[in-house]
Amino acid sequence: MTRWPLLPVVLLVAGCGGLGPSAADRPNTLTTMGFGLPDEHATARVAVFREKRPEVDLRINEGVFDEQQFLSSVAAGDPPDLVYADRRKLGGYAARGAVQDLGSCLERHDVDLAGYREAAVRQVTYDGTVYGVPDFFTVRVLILNNPVLRENGVDPATMSTTDWTALAEVSAKLARAQDGRVQRIGFDPRVPEFVAMWAKANGADLLGDEPHLDDPRVVEAVRYTTDLVRAQGGWAAFKAFRDTFDSFGAKNELVSGQVAAMAMDSWYVNTLAANSPDVDVTVAPLTDRQGRPLTEAGGQAWAIPKGARHPELACELIATMTAADTWVTAAKARRDALAKKGKPYSGTFTANRAADERIFAEVYDPRGIRVLEQGVQVLQSVQDKAFALPPSPAASDLVRSWEAAVSRVLFGQQTPQESMAQAQREADRALTRVGGR
Repeated sequence: MTRWPLLPVVLLVAGCGGLGPSAADRPNTLTTMGFGLPDEHATARVAVFREKRPEVDLRINEGVFDEQQFLSSVAAGDPPDLVYADRRKLGGYAARGAVQDLGSCLERHDVDLAGYREAAVRQVTYDGTVYGVPDFFTVRVLILNNPVLRENGVDPATMSTTDWTALAEVSAKLARAQDGRVQRIGFDPRVPEFVAMWAKANGADLLGDEPHLDDPRVVEAVRYTTDLVRAQGGWAAFKAFRDTFDSFGAKNELVSGQVAAMAMDSWYVNTLAANSPDVDVTVAPLTDRQGRPLTEAGGQAWAIPKGARHPELACELIATMTAADTWVTAAKARRDALAKKGKPYSGTFTANRAADERIFAEVYDPRGIRVLEQGVQVLQSVQDKAFALPPSPAASDLVRSWEAAVSRVLFGQQTPQESMAQAQREADRALTRVGGR
């Protein structure tokens, strides 16, 4: 396997997020990076490990994962013991030699990834070697605002992403603007974030053995989705309007009628149920142009950095945090905490199939809320149909390249063909730079 040297150290060791020299000889200290404690899914799982290993000083370094800080800490020989990062980018860290092969670790702790969702396992496997254990598992779906659709003569049951011409026509019918200001979005394709999914819907993979960013089918998908936005006021007005949404509140864009339909990540179903339980929406699978269900997998993974001082303890923490029993404990804690607030528990979607089966059989508590009862069934139906882009040694650079390319088209700076051709050149250079070809 070709490995790219780690980035040069650009931060002082004490500022890299690792232990620092003063903690080097502490055998029972375990540090993490990129993992936070926002709710019971995290706190309850951490509590399981602490009860199991009370002698361990587990230090949760809360905050978002910082790629530069992580790579610098590894290069400095002062990494955390574990990292919690976006699975899409793990292949790049593996190619750089920044994370460890977990094969023997998983064997020692009886972690069988055959019981995990295939798309998630693909994301943590680089050149045949497993470098991470998947944690949460998200998918993408279509969310339809039933009242807005019906008021405009559109049956929610007939709306889909299969026929792109028909979708554009319906979007134009549903959209509203006045005096150059967007008042309602007809359909939000969620680009540039969802560009890989739209390319897949058109029969193209952004990544295979090589990047295919300038594939004509990718270019067509970029043109189509950016044209959808352009037809609804253009990117500046479209985004400015979207930025006004109270997406996490009771008056979110669906309740307020600001959006008629949108592609969205699965976690938003839970947000709707918690904050606007009476919202009248339909959750439906996204489809490719042949009408087949289509969704993209996402989520985080646990990995052990090169040079971690306590890899065996780190491995034990990973095994504990992702075990089915631990997930069920966390799900119950989350359900009970929500119940005290009078809110439903929408389930917990993980990459561990056994954990999900138990959670939805033993813990799930939708409380008769339609968006959950209907939406969760759809989410479950597409999980094992999800695709994931393969790991790449230049993953971070590639994601930046294609998202920047779509943004240039949205801003009218380049045509889709010009922009994706530039993105392809950038991808080629990134792969050459890291020795990925």
